[in-house]
Amino acid sequence: MELQLALDLVDITGAKEVVAEVAEYIDIVEIGTPVIINEGLHAVKAVKEAFPNLTVLADLKVMDAGGYEVMKAAEAGAGIVTILGVADDLTISGAVAEAKKQGARILVDMINVKNLAERAKEVDALGVDFICVHSGYDHQAAGMNSFEDLRTIKGVVKQAKTAIAGGIKLDTIAEVVSAGPDLVIVGGGITGADDRKAAAAEIQKLVRQA
Repeated sequence: MELQLALDLVDITGAKEVVAEVAEYIDIVEIGTPVIINEGLHAVKAVKEAFPNLTVLADLKVMDAGGYEVMKAAEAGAGIVTILGVADDLTISGAVAEAKKQGARILVDMINVKNLAERAKEVDALGVDFICVHSGYDHQAAGMNSFEDLRTIKGVVKQAKTAIAGGIKLDTIAEVVSAGPDLVIVGGGITGADDRKAAAAEIQKLVRQA
């Protein structure tokens, strides 16, 4: 089980400062959609250059032109690129094909997918590397999480690794870990902590014990 740090509400300088605090406890650093909107793929390049031993995920949430967007993200140093599960199969297949050329991986974000089990099986058959259940900010504000969704996809996914994101903190990490995802994605549970390093260390310990 791996741990991914999601960075959403920072600029490039802020991103590097946060990662520097917790780099020893994480496997993947996610340059979130808000950061890429504000800073562009320069943020991916800057973080990868600063922390070459970490895998950098570009959270592009690709909906179209999968091959091209994966190519550009990989050129910037992304080792993983996100595609939306509601995207067309051709978009996802194009992203997978380009990722293989680039030595990168594809994570499919299942946010707002309605027929979760059915779509997870379809996406799994397309050869993606990760399938991720995700409670976005608006769902979290309404008190929702994706813990049950994780169990749903775990029951049908045969090839891809499974991941979960959205609202995961120290007081919920045990429940998440017990469901057995391959990748746990934590944002505010680390970045919003009074002691980021201590929070990352504790979360990593629980993830590694699984």
